[in-house]
Amino acid sequence: MPQWSDYSTGERIKILRGREIRQSDLAEMTGLSVVTIQKAEQDKTLSLPTLLALADALSVDTAVILGQQAPRRAQAQTDRTMIRALSRAVHDTAAGVLPYDVEPPSLAELRETTDRCWDLYWRGDYVGAGAIVGPFIGAAAAFLHEQPVGEQAAALGVLSDAYRIAAYTANLMGARDLAYAAIGHAHTAAERGADDMRVALVGSGRSWVYLRDARLPEALALAEKSATDIEPRFSRATPEQMAVYGSHVNFAAVVASRMSDKERAGDFLSQSHAAAARLGCEVRAHGTLFGPVSATTQAVGIKVALGETGKALDLIGSIRDVSALTEAAQHRYAMDKALAQADRGLWDASLDTLEETLRAAPVWARHQTLPGVIVQRIGRASTAQLRRVSELIGVSPAGSSDGFPSATRKSAL
Repeated sequence: MPQWSDYSTGERIKILRGREIRQSDLAEMTGLSVVTIQKAEQDKTLSLPTLLALADALSVDTAVILGQQAPRRAQAQTDRTMIRALSRAVHDTAAGVLPYDVEPPSLAELRETTDRCWDLYWRGDYVGAGAIVGPFIGAAAAFLHEQPVGEQAAALGVLSDAYRIAAYTANLMGARDLAYAAIGHAHTAAERGADDMRVALVGSGRSWVYLRDARLPEALALAEKSATDIEPRFSRATPEQMAVYGSHVNFAAVVASRMSDKERAGDFLSQSHAAAARLGCEVRAHGTLFGPVSATTQAVGIKVALGETGKALDLIGSIRDVSALTEAAQHRYAMDKALAQADRGLWDASLDTLEETLRAAPVWARHQTLPGVIVQRIGRASTAQLRRVSELIGVSPAGSSDGFPSATRKSAL
C-alpha cells in the first residue's frame, strides 16, 4: 500500500496539480515556463525558487511536495487556497497587522456579513464561508481599531464571531492548528468585550475542536461548563437564549456519547429535549439552530454512538420532516441514519441513504469522514452499489487495500 512518501517528487506535483490544472495553467500561476514544470514533474530539475513557487501556487507546504508531510485527504486546490488565505487573515490580525487597503464597514454591514457567513456554513459550503470570513476578519479588526476605548464591545463581539466561524471552518477542513488559533482569538475577543454569551459559545466551539482532536475528557468538561454557564431560567428565557442553551447541552450529550458515558449523555439529552419542548420550533441564534427537530435528529447520532442502534432506528421511524433543519444538519442526520442502518445489518438500505446524500451534497460530503466509516462497516451488500458509493467518497470497500490515489484519483486527497 503506497504511502505519500513512496511517490517521487515529480509524481507528487502531478497528483497535487490534478486533472483540473494543466501544466500550462500551473506555469501561468507560478510565473515559470512550461518546460520548467515538465522538468519538475519528470524529476529532472527542481530548484528552491521553483519549489517555493509551486508550493505557493498549489497552496501546500513545501514539506508536502517533498514527501515529508502527507496532504490532507478530501482537499482540492480551492480548499487549500482558501485555508492558506484564511490562515493569513487569522494570524495577521491577531498580530495587529491590519489590511491597509480596507475601509472599515459599518457595524450593520459587519453583522450582515456575519449572517452571510453562517448561511454558507450551514449550507455546507465551507469553502465559500472560509473565502468570505478571511477578508471579514480583516474588516472587523479594522473596524475595532477605529473604535474609541470604552466603546469597543460591539466590535469585539463581531470580531469574536468572525474568528469562531474561521475556527469551525478550519476544524471541518482538517486544519487543526488553525482551528486552535482561531478559537483562541475568538475567546480573547469575547472576554475583552465582557460578553458571557459569546464566551460560552466559544467554549463550546473549543470543545468541538478538542472532540475532533480526540481530546475527549477535556472536550466533555468544557462542553458541560459552557452549557452550565449560560443555563437560563426557563420561565424568563428568550427563545434565543433557550436555543443557544439547548444546542450547548445537546453537544455535551454528543461528547458524552463518544466517551460511552450513557448516564451523562442521557442527562444532557433530557435537558436538550426539555429546552426543545419549551421552544416548540426551530430557532436560529448566534450561529446556532435548535428546536424539537434538531434535538430528535441529533439524538439519533448519540444513540448510535452509545451502541443503542434499536433506539436510534425507533427515533428515525418517528421523524417525518427535517426541512426545518439547515442543509448541513439534514445531511448529517442522513449520515447518522445510514450508520444506524449499517450497524443493524440493513446494508442495502444504508447504501441507499448514503448514496442519495452523497449525490445531493457532493461538496459537503467531501469534508466528512463518516461516509468512509459507514462503507467500512457494511458487509454483504450490492457489490455494484458499494463500488459506486466507494468511488463517490474516494475510499476502498471493507476488506480491500488501497493507499494514496493515483494521479487520476486526486479527489481522495
